[in-house]
Amino acid sequence: MLANIKYWETVGQKNGFAIPHFNVWNAEMLMGVIDAAEETKAPIIISFGTGFIQNTIFEEFAPMMVSMAKNASVPVITHWDHGRSMDIVKNAYNYGMNSVMRDASALPFEENIKEIQSVVDYFHPLGIPVEAELGHVGNETIYEEALAQYQYTDPNQAKEFVDRTGCDSLAVAIGNVHGVYSAKPKIAFDVLEKVRNVVDVPLVLHGASCIPDDDVKKAVTLGVAKVNIHTELGLAAMDAIRENVDKPFLEVEQYVRKAVKQRAIEKILLLGDDGKASYWKK
Repeated sequence: MLANIKYWETVGQKNGFAIPHFNVWNAEMLMGVIDAAEETKAPIIISFGTGFIQNTIFEEFAPMMVSMAKNASVPVITHWDHGRSMDIVKNAYNYGMNSVMRDASALPFEENIKEIQSVVDYFHPLGIPVEAELGHVGNETIYEEALAQYQYTDPNQAKEFVDRTGCDSLAVAIGNVHGVYSAKPKIAFDVLEKVRNVVDVPLVLHGASCIPDDDVKKAVTLGVAKVNIHTELGLAAMDAIRENVDKPFLEVEQYVRKAVKQRAIEKILLLGDDGKASYWKK
């Protein structure tokens, strides 16, 4: 069933679990995470973003995402990740995404606020929740280099940012980066806790692939209600390809789907999301 992200993030925040956000950009990834959600009775988020358009035409893939979300027996949200402009997130909505992130985190504080305000003003009348980011989560690079110039979320700005923008959830920069970590992640839980103490909206952890399980669990206890996973799905898929490289391509794709499913199940269990579809009240 197509579900509302604001409802599920709020339920997760209040009940000590988080909703997994899975980036998907081909059939095997999409079907694998839906399989995992069905088996574990878990609400999930399926997401697309600009980084995948060289592989997949979003406007052609989106109907499959929406169809599978609607036909799933568990709650599924369709989401656009890291929207870099108003035009991009509008297009995402036009093709069926019922949640959007407008990422203006690379802009100065006041410009970030202005950008998110305009997105909220546009989407809230349509019933679409908006995620924003304060601080700037690092891109895929050598982790130590990323930390040297890392832009952590400023707890002293967080309340003002949320109050002025009206965003529905806030992505935090606490030492997390996208992609594979080249060293052990150094998660600034003190920053996360300070942000949690000054804002009421659910918090979001990007770049959660390969962060140690104990750190992810701790982040959830400190108010993270949405956890983004992509890299680990890709790593699981690549393992399946290498292990079955001599098999027909049709079979290889089936092994990839199973591998993605298994990794998604592991993340669902880690976040305490399994069985939580029962929280839905019509």
